[in-house]
Amino acid sequence: MLSPNSSTKSANDSQQTASNSKALPVLPVRDTVLFPHAVLPLTVGRESSIQLIESLGDQRSIIVVAQRDPHQDSPQPDQLHEYGTLATVHKVVKMPNQSRFVFTEGTARVRLTRFTQTEPFLMAEADTILDTVAEAPASDNATEAKSAAAVEALQRIVISQFQQIVSASPTLSDELQTIAANIQEPGRAADFIASSLPFLTTADKQTLLQTPDVEVRFEKLNQLLAKEIEVQQLRNKIQTEVQDQVQQSQRDYYLREQLKAIQKELGEVDEGQRDIDELREKIEAAGMPEDVKKEALKELNRLSRMSPMASDSSLVRNYVEWLAALPWARSSGTKVDLGKAQEILADDHYGLKKVKDRILDYLSVLELKPDMKGPILCFVGPPGVGKTSLGRSIAKALGRKFQRISLGGMHDEAEIRGHRRTYVGALPGQIMQSIRRADTNDPVIMLDELDKLGRDFRGDPASALLETLDPEQNNTFRDNYLDVPFDLSKVLFICTANMLDPIPEPLLDRMEIIALQGYTEEEKVRIAYKYLIPRQIAANGVPAELIEFPEEAVRYIVRHYTREAGVRKLEQVLGTVCRKATRRYVEGNKDKLVIDKELLQEFLGGVQVRVDMEVFERTQRPGVAVGLAWTPAGGDVLFIEANRMKGKGGFTMTGQIGGVMQESMQAALTWVRSNAASLGLEEDFNSSVDLHIHVPAGAIPKDGPSAGVTMVTTLASLMTNTPVRPFTAMTGEVTLSGNVLPVGGIKEKFLAARRAGVKHVILPADNRQNVEEDLLPSQTEGVTIHYASRIEEVLAVALPLLFAKPIGIAAEGQSKLAFGQVA
Repeated sequence: MLSPNSSTKSANDSQQTASNSKALPVLPVRDTVLFPHAVLPLTVGRESSIQLIESLGDQRSIIVVAQRDPHQDSPQPDQLHEYGTLATVHKVVKMPNQSRFVFTEGTARVRLTRFTQTEPFLMAEADTILDTVAEAPASDNATEAKSAAAVEALQRIVISQFQQIVSASPTLSDELQTIAANIQEPGRAADFIASSLPFLTTADKQTLLQTPDVEVRFEKLNQLLAKEIEVQQLRNKIQTEVQDQVQQSQRDYYLREQLKAIQKELGEVDEGQRDIDELREKIEAAGMPEDVKKEALKELNRLSRMSPMASDSSLVRNYVEWLAALPWARSSGTKVDLGKAQEILADDHYGLKKVKDRILDYLSVLELKPDMKGPILCFVGPPGVGKTSLGRSIAKALGRKFQRISLGGMHDEAEIRGHRRTYVGALPGQIMQSIRRADTNDPVIMLDELDKLGRDFRGDPASALLETLDPEQNNTFRDNYLDVPFDLSKVLFICTANMLDPIPEPLLDRMEIIALQGYTEEEKVRIAYKYLIPRQIAANGVPAELIEFPEEAVRYIVRHYTREAGVRKLEQVLGTVCRKATRRYVEGNKDKLVIDKELLQEFLGGVQVRVDMEVFERTQRPGVAVGLAWTPAGGDVLFIEANRMKGKGGFTMTGQIGGVMQESMQAALTWVRSNAASLGLEEDFNSSVDLHIHVPAGAIPKDGPSAGVTMVTTLASLMTNTPVRPFTAMTGEVTLSGNVLPVGGIKEKFLAARRAGVKHVILPADNRQNVEEDLLPSQTEGVTIHYASRIEEVLAVALPLLFAKPIGIAAEGQSKLAFGQVA
């Protein structure tokens, strides 16, 4: 690096220099290299550079040096290149923006040796660098002659390359070729060529500037010019290929037009016309209604008049092909066989008697009235109970094609009704796509996860389904893309959902709701043996004769490793056991594997579900009762806990409970306070205590009135210090007067209680009919059901040791059931 008041020894002792003792102004420039004998206009805008130009008197010589970093506004000596060019300033023009336009001409290479001034502008001493040729010993004339010949050869090669580049470049003047050829001095010719090439980078030009050896300079130029010639050749090749393609397209167009004219003269039909004729035949054979056929032929005639190169040609063609491909008059044509259908449903699904009866009713009507409109069924139930697979079985029983459309997460209304043809990439909606895939106009279409539909700025798919699922309207269903009516009345639509709350009421009104409740333990065992175990054995490759699932093992899995209304988790666990057995077989253990409790704990880990013991253990202390709740995944048990502490009559309710459940807690406390004497309590028992009632699993939102009787039981148990009867669960809404009102979800709640090991279930008396209709005798076996119309009857079952005589209004003869008596 150079610095003020310092000198630098030449890095190349062999280069020829001429010392200049006089210091000259140094003009730093950005991204610019001035070569000797080249004229270069420079724009000077920096304050220090303007002062430098203004300070020039009769002495018009300056040193032009390139900056190392072009972004530096005030370069210091160590931020400039060591080599620059001695230049003469011929003219200075003052610009309107106060900058200067300076015309300079390079005169010689220089190497900066010592800076003498840095403010207000740079000044430095420099040595003039003369052009050199590789030196040879004084006595070796042959070597000197050889070196001169090499320089001349390189000069010719470089000039030839330069002329080739200039002739191929549209921006370089052809006069440059003549000027370069007329320069006799090798060094000057090299500098002229380097200064005339716009594609050279600043780094390349600076390297050439600080190369005094002419032969080396020509070699570097040779490399740079050869690279540029290669780039030009590639560019010309690409341009030629593109131009050839354009010319080929034009040529093809003219030839195609000539071919049409020739074929017309010969009476032949071209390929395009042949496609038009094939589409016309398809339209005639499709059995379209007259108005649809008229629209299809109109678009087909429009297509025939279009050039294949037209932008709308493919759009019109796709539209006509869609119309021709739809099954306007093509049905499955299968005759209904009620016996076969009953056999298929029995083989594919265990239980589900109500659902099967409804399907067989529909098939019976269809056998007598084939032109009946398809019903809109909606299967509602928890995950894993077989809603989707039941749809496949229905299609199989009917002998129809089956198509499934997943509605989960669908936000765009166009997914149902299609996009209009004005949009790029437009297609019909999922309904019409399913009809085309089925290739019949009466398939079974399952709309899966109806309750998971979305809604945003793109539209409301649920509203788009209103026409689709209305038997009175869907016989003229219009897809946005097709824009012609299509009869969907023969289609059997089956919807599935986990819960009905998110489904809009107008859409719900169009469907026939069929509820699929969960399975009992016995049903799960039968399903596992009939369907799940054979399927998992086959799926995991284990030989069927080398694995055995005893009934005790399957029951153990159902009780302790699954807690669900359906059987999806059960199948996953069975699959895990089969994979473990497969691994043993692959590792060399060929013995038959009989699954038992110890193997299950080895394969699956410790017991994951112990609800039966949990119910017993948690209800041993007073103030804890077990309620029953309905969830989208089926029923579940609900623990309600209460505690008391010294206070002033406060009442706290926690557990992420909704407003309705909070009101039930207040009603329960009011009833206990109003009947304190009958429970053996002081009337102001809560004046000196604070009560806290909590519903565990606080992260899960809970709401509804059906836990009213459970809350009364919890408070009565707490205040009388009496534990609730073991293995007892209950549900029902309670009023301030003590009446027990009916609630919903009885089957789901009862099955949840059975899965939890409950032995006594207390239900509202008005729900007796639900039990008789929805539950089979095998499902209620082993569980005692108590019906209650008054809260006193509930307490008589839940707290049998509390009293042995009627309490409250029961003491006045208005209730026939006393405490200690079991219904």
